[in-house]
Amino acid sequence: MCSLPDFSDPLLLTGFSNNEDAGVYRISETEAIIATLDFFTPIVDDPYTFGAIAAVNSLSDVYAMGGKPRLALNILCAPDDMDDEDLEAILRGGADKIKEAGALLVGGHSVRDNEPKYGLSVIGFVDVDRVLINAGAKPGDSLILTKALGSGILTSAGKSGRISQEELEEVTQSMLTLNAGVTEALGDIVPHAAADITGFGLLGHLCEMMEASETAAEISFASLPLFEQVPQLSREGHSPGGSKKNEKHFGEVVDWGDLEGWERAIVSDPQTSGGLLLSVSGEDAQEALKRLKSALSTPVALIGTVQPLEDVFLKCRRQS
Repeated sequence: MCSLPDFSDPLLLTGFSNNEDAGVYRISETEAIIATLDFFTPIVDDPYTFGAIAAVNSLSDVYAMGGKPRLALNILCAPDDMDDEDLEAILRGGADKIKEAGALLVGGHSVRDNEPKYGLSVIGFVDVDRVLINAGAKPGDSLILTKALGSGILTSAGKSGRISQEELEEVTQSMLTLNAGVTEALGDIVPHAAADITGFGLLGHLCEMMEASETAAEISFASLPLFEQVPQLSREGHSPGGSKKNEKHFGEVVDWGDLEGWERAIVSDPQTSGGLLLSVSGEDAQEALKRLKSALSTPVALIGTVQPLEDVFLKCRRQS
C-alpha cells in the first residue's frame, strides 16, 4: 500500500487515518459535512437493480458516520458497446435510491471503460455531537449488527448456477435496503463507534474498528444473523475470492478458536451494501437492540462484546 502525506486541519474531525468510512469536516459550531465516494462492477444482472444497489452502498458511508445524505454525484464507467437503455436503467436505479434517501442528485462524471462500473460521491450532514467513528469502541461495549451476512456467498452461488435468481431475492432486497433510520431509532443512545460492513467483510471491518479503538472484540458465530442458505453454500465452497483475501490479510490478528473453515469463510465474506456494525455501551445494549428491531426491516442481532486489547483484535467462538 502506498504511503500518502498526512493531511490535517483543526476543522477535520476525522479522515482516513483510522480507516473511517468517510471524512468529516466541521462547518459550524454544531454541524459538519461528511464526504465519501464508492463504486464497483455489477453484482447482479439487472441494470436497474445494479444501479440501485450501488447507490445504496455509496450512501451507506454517510449513515455509518451518523449523518444524513444531502448531495450526490454519479460516477459511471461503461464500455463502448453497452446499450443506452442499460445505461439509463443503471442511472435510474441510482437516482431512485438517492431520492428515497432524501438527497439531491446534482451531477456526475462518466468515462469509457472495458466493464461497467457505477457508484456515487456523496455529501452528508451530521450534528457534531452525533458523529460516529471507528475509533470509539470501549471495553464493556456490546456489538450490534443490522443486516444478515452472506451476500458474497449467495451472489457467488448465483453466478455459478448453484441457486436460482428467485433464491437471490432475499439478499437482493437486503442490498437494496438503505441503512437509514438507525440514528433516529436509537434516539438518545449514541454508539461509541460504528462502521458499515462491505468489502472487507465482518472480519475486516471489525478488526479495523478494534485497531482504531485499541481494543479487542469477541464474537459468537451462533449469534450472527445469516441468510438461510449461507451455511450450506459455504460448506460447499461457494465463497468469492475476496473471502480468502480477507482471511489472509486479517488472519494474523484473529484467534479463530473452534471455528471450522466454512464458518471462517462466512465471517470473512465480502459484503455488498451490508449492515451497520455498532459498538454500544453495555448498559444501553438491550434497549438499543429493542429500538432497532422495532424500527428496521432487516435482521438485527447482538453478536459479541468489546474487551481490553491483549494479543489479538478479534476472538471468534462458535457459541457465546
